[in-house]
Amino acid sequence: MGNILEMRSITKTFPGVKALEDVNLAVRTGEIHAICGENGAGKSTLMKVLSGVYPAGSYDGEIVYDGDPVSFGGIRDSEQVGIVIIHQELALVPYLSIAENIFLGNERRGRAGLIDWNRAHSEAETLLRSVGLRENPETPVGQLGVGKQQLVEIAKALSKNVRLLILDEPTAALNDTDSEHLLGLLRDLRERGITCIMISHKLGEIITIADRVTVIRDGRTVETLDMAAGEVTQDRIIRGMVGRDLDSYYPERASHPGEEVLRVEDWTVWHPSQDRKVVDGAAFDVRAGEVVGIAGLMGAGRTELAMSIFGRSWGRNISGRLFVHGKEVRARSVPEAIDHGIAYATEDRKHYGLNLIEDIRRNVSAAALGKLSRRGWVNGNEETKVAEASRRSMNIKAPTVSSVVGKLSGGNQQKVVLSKWLYTDPEVLILDEPTRGIDVGAKYEIYTIINRLVADGKAVVVISSELPELLGICDRIYTLSAGRITGQLPVREATQENLMELMTQDKEVAA
Repeated sequence: MGNILEMRSITKTFPGVKALEDVNLAVRTGEIHAICGENGAGKSTLMKVLSGVYPAGSYDGEIVYDGDPVSFGGIRDSEQVGIVIIHQELALVPYLSIAENIFLGNERRGRAGLIDWNRAHSEAETLLRSVGLRENPETPVGQLGVGKQQLVEIAKALSKNVRLLILDEPTAALNDTDSEHLLGLLRDLRERGITCIMISHKLGEIITIADRVTVIRDGRTVETLDMAAGEVTQDRIIRGMVGRDLDSYYPERASHPGEEVLRVEDWTVWHPSQDRKVVDGAAFDVRAGEVVGIAGLMGAGRTELAMSIFGRSWGRNISGRLFVHGKEVRARSVPEAIDHGIAYATEDRKHYGLNLIEDIRRNVSAAALGKLSRRGWVNGNEETKVAEASRRSMNIKAPTVSSVVGKLSGGNQQKVVLSKWLYTDPEVLILDEPTRGIDVGAKYEIYTIINRLVADGKAVVVISSELPELLGICDRIYTLSAGRITGQLPVREATQENLMELMTQDKEVAA
């Protein structure tokens, strides 16, 4: 089997940082080729070089596609030869229909140059069936879930006669069912002769589906492993990614819970626009020096519970009682919640957790400007000192605190989010999917930060879709199903099986 793609000695430099240095990549025709590496290793940058997002002339090295040297001035150039990239942030317009999105910029035209809607809808329907969707092509994309939107993106790629499909973290935001469906589709595309390059932090998925995997570390190619040539384990890939063995995925921590910090009683939340309860009589507590997990399936109400506690920032007709250090508090707004020592790090850092066009300094200080201001003026020098201290203590990989947050890797962005909330000096920190979309090395660093917080007497609540993560870092785990707390287990008694049993119950049980 010959190579459809060779990238030779690719070097890409940004002001103050060399993102790629002498990277080499060879992809065989008709294979699923995975690319692994820590956040900031250069994976996405390499794919942007390949697809023309970073045009020829902005990097050094050579790209050989289908046996011929190529140089792309933009995405249209790469798409014309069958290279299509699907970014982690989907490029769909929510208010346009499925058909309009599929053929956006590639419209099906009829007489006088007008769009032939009958042809567009007919071809869109055929493409949707090929990716396993039965939706009406006239349905607005915004009405679809993330899993189906991913499939629409693939249908859009197929409409461009794709030969080499690049997927950047395709399952990062998907539940297990949607992820399995997407991986099955990739296998089907391989059978059709379409070559796929897949960037993913989910090593279990890579081992399951990939033919080969290339590991990149610190902007350099480390190695390419052939799944058929021998045993390739997650530990083997991790060793290549981080340059060392991780003796344990979760750092050890001595658990010594102290006094109760946060208690929630009979917490009920209604949907902001629908006549239904999303959280129904939930009750839980967390103590100083303790990590408490909240487990639940998609739609169980985990995020809604957390956001409603955090200054009633989600939902309506919220009722229940909230206690901090035994004293009932009324956190009716986000500033009031912060004043009472409650902090919430959102699961969607790009939309709600960060100002992506601002620098690290402004993001770190954003939630506690009052600590830096006098007579309405923010002390810029103090703001810089605070951000620089966070950059060092949290090991944020950026040249300076003036670096724009939107250009940081996912793991480093997450560290900025944590820095922002830690600067508010909270009594209890609620972390919603704190390691979503970041690599195993960065996850370990986040877990270490959590351990540091509880060692200092903070109370931490972790919401996660990954049960092994909760079992690895928590002291106790509550389960949530259809908005109700269905159980509570100390981690020494918890397993994935008994947690899943509680997560699928529809009635509250005794803790």
